[in-house]
Amino acid sequence: MLNHNSEETESIIFKFEHMLKTNLIYFFDAQEFEDIIIHYLGDGDHQLAKKALKMGLGQHPSCYELILLQSEIFILDEKYEMALDLLEYLEKINPFDEEISLQKANIASKKGDHKTSIIHLNEALKISEDPAEIWNLLGMEYLLAEQYKEASFFFKNCLEENPEDYPSLYNLLYCYEQLEEIEPAITSLNRILEHNPYCEVAWHQLGKILIASGKIKEALSAFDFAIISDDTFTGAYIEKGRLLESIGKTNEAIENYEVAINITEPTSFIYKCIGRCYESLGNYNLAKKFYIKSTKLEPSNEKSWESLILFFLSQKNYNSAQYYLNRALEINSDSVNLWKKSLELYTLWSKKEKAIDSCKKLIELGNYECNLLIKLIDLFLDKKQWEDAHKAASDAFDSFPKNKKIALRAAGCCFHLGRIEEGICVLNSDSLNPSEKAVFKKLFPSFNKLLSNR
Repeated sequence: MLNHNSEETESIIFKFEHMLKTNLIYFFDAQEFEDIIIHYLGDGDHQLAKKALKMGLGQHPSCYELILLQSEIFILDEKYEMALDLLEYLEKINPFDEEISLQKANIASKKGDHKTSIIHLNEALKISEDPAEIWNLLGMEYLLAEQYKEASFFFKNCLEENPEDYPSLYNLLYCYEQLEEIEPAITSLNRILEHNPYCEVAWHQLGKILIASGKIKEALSAFDFAIISDDTFTGAYIEKGRLLESIGKTNEAIENYEVAINITEPTSFIYKCIGRCYESLGNYNLAKKFYIKSTKLEPSNEKSWESLILFFLSQKNYNSAQYYLNRALEINSDSVNLWKKSLELYTLWSKKEKAIDSCKKLIELGNYECNLLIKLIDLFLDKKQWEDAHKAASDAFDSFPKNKKIALRAAGCCFHLGRIEEGICVLNSDSLNPSEKAVFKKLFPSFNKLLSNR
């Protein structure tokens, strides 16, 4: 194993890089080349790793460890068949090397063949002297295959081996969430807390699970214990703040959010939460201040812009809503959510032409929700643009041929365009229920006589 901090290792790396700069040829033994290659792979410098490997195999062409590293580099380059050929060759030399099975598992996983990957990992597990790493890999493969029960078994093994293995803890809790098993999740966290009563991560996760199970008082206590365990743990203050906010303790929520800001760098999310709290308290000046802070801190965070725009919409301050909407769209012009806010704004503001533009943009972005298509039709109907309304209805009808709301609008357009027979056929008034007939009468009062008397 390479020791990155050792003077010997630094000396070898320096010698190798000096050789590259001067074009001199130095001799390194096979172990030194292995250390150099692993060093560069660890630093993500694959080009230097490849150079070192090429030189290493030139000086030590039959070195087993270097050939194994060649296979690893083939995998990084997605040359899977070449890697497998080398691994088959190496397996004949040493059939009991777990690294061969691990690399085969890695190839299968990258190809999306989780079943084969699991077979190879189980082979590695049989001969491994350190099963914890392989348990984790097995857990991840089962997780990717969405076999959460099997995945949870291996993540539990990892935690029994090392109760402070937090990545395995998060993965285990995710499995329980997918399985909708709350009690096993609580049991696992309690085991960690038995091992370490001051584990802030476990208290924090326990609080989140207790919220999901409706145990609000116990959840607050869990977040308090997380803070006692580590009074600089920002996540606990934020979760506690969100919980207090949800139960109407808004001022206490603000206090927790402010502590979180003072502990670490402020985030767009926390500013948005504080803004929301002040809005619920009716302190609109402070609400606006924090919403704007949120957008300034992270201009690419569209959730912050949405909150700010919604705030102005709730105040019926349409000019400010439009101003900040335009600024948001300058940053992310293809945001479906922002264009939905645009449609909401211009609908409330009775700016039908701009509302139509918003609908068209949403459709252009691939949003074909039925309600959106009906909204566009209705906007054209309001403007008495029968041809445009008919085209929009026809396009919508192609996507939703059985939708009667669209059909009755398409029929009404036909009537306005003088295509009476086509309209009667599309309307099929006998199939309409009283509610649908009432909608037709409201939209097209001039053609009520065309409805069936039934």
